[in-house]
Amino acid sequence: MAMKLKYLSSIAEEVVAKCAQKIDISVDKLVEDFEKGWTPDEGNYCKNLVEFCSGKALTQMCHNIGEEINNGSFGRLSYDIMLAWERPTYYDDDNEHLEAEAKEKEEKKSTVKTTQEQDDISLFYSDIMPLLVSNEPTVGEDAFVWLGSLVPLVADVANGRFTFETLTAPTGLRLHFPAYDMFLKEMEKCVRHLQKQATPTGVELAEDECIIHVEGTASSQRVIRHIGTTSWPGRLTLTNYALYFEASGVIRYDDALKIDLRNDAEQSVKPTATGPWGAQLFDKAIVIESTDLSEAVVLEFPELTSSTRRDHWMALIREIMFLHQFLSKYNINCPIQTWEMHARTLLGIIRLHAAREMLRISPPVPTKFLIFSLYDEIPKGDYVLEELPDSLRKVNSGKPCSASSILKSMHIDGPVVSNTIVEEASQVDKSVDVRDDSPSLDSAIKQSREEEKRVLVAKATTEELKDEGVTDSVLVLTELLKPLQNAVPWLQKIFTWEKPIATVAVLALSLIITYMEWVGKTAAAFLVWVIIKMLKAREEKLNEKCNEIVISRSNMASDQSTMDSIVSAQHGLYTVHEMMQIANIAMLKIWSILISKADKLQAIE
Repeated sequence: MAMKLKYLSSIAEEVVAKCAQKIDISVDKLVEDFEKGWTPDEGNYCKNLVEFCSGKALTQMCHNIGEEINNGSFGRLSYDIMLAWERPTYYDDDNEHLEAEAKEKEEKKSTVKTTQEQDDISLFYSDIMPLLVSNEPTVGEDAFVWLGSLVPLVADVANGRFTFETLTAPTGLRLHFPAYDMFLKEMEKCVRHLQKQATPTGVELAEDECIIHVEGTASSQRVIRHIGTTSWPGRLTLTNYALYFEASGVIRYDDALKIDLRNDAEQSVKPTATGPWGAQLFDKAIVIESTDLSEAVVLEFPELTSSTRRDHWMALIREIMFLHQFLSKYNINCPIQTWEMHARTLLGIIRLHAAREMLRISPPVPTKFLIFSLYDEIPKGDYVLEELPDSLRKVNSGKPCSASSILKSMHIDGPVVSNTIVEEASQVDKSVDVRDDSPSLDSAIKQSREEEKRVLVAKATTEELKDEGVTDSVLVLTELLKPLQNAVPWLQKIFTWEKPIATVAVLALSLIITYMEWVGKTAAAFLVWVIIKMLKAREEKLNEKCNEIVISRSNMASDQSTMDSIVSAQHGLYTVHEMMQIANIAMLKIWSILISKADKLQAIE
C-alpha cells in the first residue's frame, strides 16, 4: 500500500490525508476501503483513489455545508481536491515545475516588451485582478466541472463549462483560489440575504416556494410599474412560481399583484421603453403579457446608464418560465424529481447573484449561469434539454450532495414527501432505460458548445468584414470621384464670384433657359453631348486602355492605437457604408455605359 501511495503527487497525498481526517478514519483504512472495490481495469490508480476519497469527504461536508463555507474549510479542501484530480501522480509534480519555470520566463518577457495594446487595457482588469489572482496553482475547466458533478453547488453539470468560462475570463480561463473562495462565500451570503426577505403582502407562499430576487425596497434600487400615463413605485419579488408586485403605500405596501409563471397559458416577457406621461424615452423596462392578465404589466428598472438591471430581471423571469415549461413538456410529475430540478435552477440563480457581486464593474451575462435560458439561446440547446430528464431520474435526491439536499442544509426546505413516493421514485430510477443510440448529456453539451463557438466566430467575421467594407467603400468612392476633382474648384470660383465673367455667363444662360422654357431642349442637348462623348471614347478605344481601376491603400495607413481602431470599428456607420456601396455601383454602371465595358476593381497595398 505504501508503495502505491508513493506514486501520488504531493497535492494528491495531502488531499487523501485531509479526506481521511475529515471522515475520521486512518489513511490506511481509507485506502483499504478503496482497494476493495478497485480493479486494474478501471485505469489510473492515483486518480481513482483521489475521486474515491474526495467523494467520501465531500459527502460528509455536505451535511452542514453552510458552516463549512463560512469557516473556509469547504473552499480550501474542495479547491485542493480539484488540484489533486488534475495532478494525481508524482509525474504531474515535475510537469508543474516545468510549467512554472516556463510561465516565469514568459512573464519576464512580457514585462520587458510593453506594447501600445497594454496601455489600452480596461481599468476593469487592473482593478479586479489583484482580488482574483494568487501564486498558488490554478484549476482548469475539467476539474471544475467534475467537482460540480459531485457537489452541484459551485457548478451544475449542465452549464458548468459556461459558468467556468465566465468566471475565469479575466484570469486567462484559469481559476485561482481567492476567486473561488470569494465565489463560495458570496453564494452563502446570497442565501442568507434571500432568507431575510419578507413575504409579499397578502400572499401565502406555497410549501416549496422560495424567494429568488427582491428589489424596490428601501435598501435596494427602485422598481416602477407603469399603468397608462401613471407610475407606481413598489417592491418586486420573484419566486420559483410567480412574480409579485406591491405598490408602495403611505405606511405599508398594498396587496401584491401576482403573475403566475407556471401556467401553460401564453406568456411572454419582452423589453420595452417607458417614460413620463407614456412617452417611450428610456429603454429600461419589461412588459409581461399573459392570457391570465387583463392588461399587460409594464415594469421599469431605472438606472443611469445601461439597462443591466432590466436584462437581469428579464433573464430570471424567463428562467422560471422555462423551468415550468420543461417540467410540463417532459411530464416530470414526481415531487422528488420536480424539486430536484427546482433546486438546480435555484442554485444557478444563486451563482448568478454571487458572480454579479464579484464582478460589479462588468456584470456577467446572466444566461451563462441559467440552465434553461442558456440552452434556449444557443444552437442545439434542445439536444441538451432532451438529455436532462434522463439524468434527472438517475439522481438520488436523498444523497447529501444532491441539489435539494444542499439547499436543505442551507435552510431552504422543499416539499414534504411521503415515504411511499420516495420508494416509488427509487423503483422508477432502477427501471430507467436510457437509449443506447441517444447522445449522452456530456456529449450533447460539448456539441452545443462547439456550435455556439462557430456561431460567435461567424458573427465576428461578419462584423469584421462589414467594418472593413466601410474603408474599402471610401477608397472606391474617392477613386471614382477623381475625374471631378478639377471641376469642383472651377464651380467654387463661379459661385464665389472669383471669375465674374463666367459667373455672369452662367446666370444669363440659366435665365434664358428658364424664360424661354428650353429645359427640355437643354436636357436633349445634354444627352446628345453624352452620346458624342461615348462615340469619341469608342473611337479612341478607351475600353481597351482602361482594363481596370487601380486603388491604392498606401495613403490609408492609420496612426490609431489598437483600442481606438476597435472602438471605431464597433461604432462604424453601417448606413453610410450601404450608401457608399450604392453610389459606387451607380457610378461604375455609368462609367461602363460611357466606355461600353465593365471594369474590374483591383486593390493594391
